[in-house]
Amino acid sequence: MGPLGDRLSAGLALRRKKDLYRQRLILQSAQGPVARVDGREYLNFCSNDYLGLAAHPRVIEAFQQAAASYGVGSGASHLVCGHSAPHHELEEALAEFTGRPRALLFSSGYMANMGILTALLRRGDHVFEDRLNHASLLDGGLHSGARFQRFGHGDVTALERKLNGVGGIKLVVVDGVFSMDGDTAPLADLVAACSRHDACLMVDDAHGFGVIGERGAGSTEAAGLDADAVPVLMATLGKALGTAGAFVAGSELLIESLVQQARTYIYTTALPPAVAAASLESLRLVREESWRRGHLASLIARFRRGAAQLDLPLMASTSAIQPLLVGNADSAMLMSEKLRQAGLLIGAIRPPTVPAGTSRLRITLSAAHSEAQVDRLLEQLASCWAAAG
Repeated sequence: MGPLGDRLSAGLALRRKKDLYRQRLILQSAQGPVARVDGREYLNFCSNDYLGLAAHPRVIEAFQQAAASYGVGSGASHLVCGHSAPHHELEEALAEFTGRPRALLFSSGYMANMGILTALLRRGDHVFEDRLNHASLLDGGLHSGARFQRFGHGDVTALERKLNGVGGIKLVVVDGVFSMDGDTAPLADLVAACSRHDACLMVDDAHGFGVIGERGAGSTEAAGLDADAVPVLMATLGKALGTAGAFVAGSELLIESLVQQARTYIYTTALPPAVAAASLESLRLVREESWRRGHLASLIARFRRGAAQLDLPLMASTSAIQPLLVGNADSAMLMSEKLRQAGLLIGAIRPPTVPAGTSRLRITLSAAHSEAQVDRLLEQLASCWAAAG
């Protein structure tokens, strides 16, 4: 590869030197509270399967039945011949569940955010994003052609100063639950700020949908906000619902505009119909089994109480994402490896995913975990933390 190969090699070497090199685990089991890697079983505290639905028998059965009826591939994009009955039924169910007129499926959360932002915005518009937004939101804003501005994390006052200085089309974009810190956006205050400055609000609720709110409808439900307050609502299906893909819910005008203009919707093969059918069954379980959210909330509280007693520096989060702040990337990697040796899978999150000096263990809890498993997690964290000095 010549000079390009030299540059790539140097880049990889630098990542290794700085303890920023990433490697994949090869799982030999389904997602669940226990996962098998290299023939050994581990307690799994790094999955986003928050409700324990990824391997639920009803979800698997729905997938199998739909695969038998529709095959394993959709064959084309939604606008050619890839939009099947399961896709359509899931979109209608998601719209009803979120209290919006329509919903639109995308193949992934990243594609949804890129498609939404680049379709809605153009040169001369303004987009304002929380500094800790997910990479897909930041990339979508940067690629939209609009003037891109970031504001301090959760700092509504700073946002208003920026909104006050511009006219025209203004879109404010935030995560509902932030994926690396686990905290929740001040949605009610953001809605009020947008109303005062004639701006539109988009919320990415990937880590809140299915988990937060009385019905599990997400961060906007928990904040008591309706469709008018949050006209652009995006969420993923691969976390609490345990399947794959993403959707955006909103008005007829919004969804039809995305159908016609969102390039990541128009120019890609649709999700397999079996995934849509499995997602629909997961959504039914979210509606029927509220005990999952209750049990998860109980585990989160138990974990935080135990961590406080052990003086573990957890970040301020009441979500299923419970980050343990370590600091240096090498220290985070060392703790992750020690925990793996003790039979626990916990990911070390390092720059550039998080700012330098804030490397952490990203601990995630699931409704599939037991109290005993959470207690074992606390015991091993205390041991590793004490050994690290």
